[in-house]
This record gives sequence, C-alpha cells and structure tokens, in this order.
Amino acid sequence: MIQLHSHCLVFETANGEHIPCAVEDVSVEVIGEALEQLDHEVVKEAAAAVLHYFKVERQQTVVTIAEFTAALEEVLRGLGLSVSSAQAKTAPELSGPVAETSLADLAAETGDGGELLFFPRLREEMRTQLSQSPRLMRFNGLHDCVKRLVGARRWCDRCRAMSDQIVGFLRQCLDENHRSDCALVVS
Repeated sequence: MIQLHSHCLVFETANGEHIPCAVEDVSVEVIGEALEQLDHEVVKEAAAAVLHYFKVERQQTVVTIAEFTAALEEVLRGLGLSVSSAQAKTAPELSGPVAETSLADLAAETGDGGELLFFPRLREEMRTQLSQSPRLMRFNGLHDCVKRLVGARRWCDRCRAMSDQIVGFLRQCLDENHRSDCALVVS
C-alpha cells in the first residue's frame, strides 16, 4: 500500500470512488468563486486545521466531500468569515454556541506572573467556557500572548516552543474534559 502524504486525505465521492488529494486543492474547489474574496493564507490554515481534525483527532483518513466541506465551512465561520457552498447545504449543521477567548488578554491579566499564573488561568477559562457546552472554542491572540510570556520583542525559538506548549495544553485540557463534540481553534 502507498503511504498517504501528510497533507492529503482520501476523499470518497458520491459514487463510492476513493481519491487521494491535498486538502488545499479540495478547499479551492469547495470554496469556488468565493476564494477570490478570502485571504489565501486563512484558507490554507483553515484547511490545515480540518486536516488535523480528521487525521489526528478523529483518526480518519477517508472522508466524504460533504464531511470535509462542512468542517471547512465551520472553521471559516469560526474565524468570522461567511462561506457557503452548494455541497455543504446537504451537510448537517452543528448546533451550540461558539466560545471565544483572547489569549493575549489572559496573559495581560496574569501580569508579571508569567507561565506560573498563565496556565492555571487558562485551564480555569477553558473549564468556564466548556460549562456552556460550545460546539467551537476559539482562542485567539496566540502570537501576542507568547511574546508577552516569553518576554520577546520578536518571534524566536523560545516563542515557537511556548506556542507549541500552549496549543498542547489546550488540547490536553479539552481531552481531560472528554469533549470530542467540541472543536478547538487556536490562532
């Protein structure tokens, strides 16, 4: 069996055919003409988030076009964009609120306490948000938060490591609360 490239999924068509394809290429097809009005980098990151969701969180490499389209639209909507495709109209809508938290604000709240106060505060915020049963949790301001915690003016290796640590921590908190029905977006 040929190993699937890391940025690809196998898409199942309506007639049952399986086609391996890069998620970015499928994203362009799904979004269609609306792509001209969107930031290509945002679409690329959204596609990467959907890829991660299916491959890592759901451990699924074969998805239908409708499943992928619904997930991509959900991520784009979560980022504040309004996108609708003909294929997604048949996909079921997820219900529930969207919880949004600014990581930069949380880092500012902890003051000079750094990581020592930041991570417990982040866990507390996530539990508060999860108590509202959101379908999507969006944590934004990662870049500014990391630079503040690390004490850096410019992005560096320490920043990258801290960024990875925060994202890993958020995933761990979500797993600890047994919430597989909630999507997580960190930007």
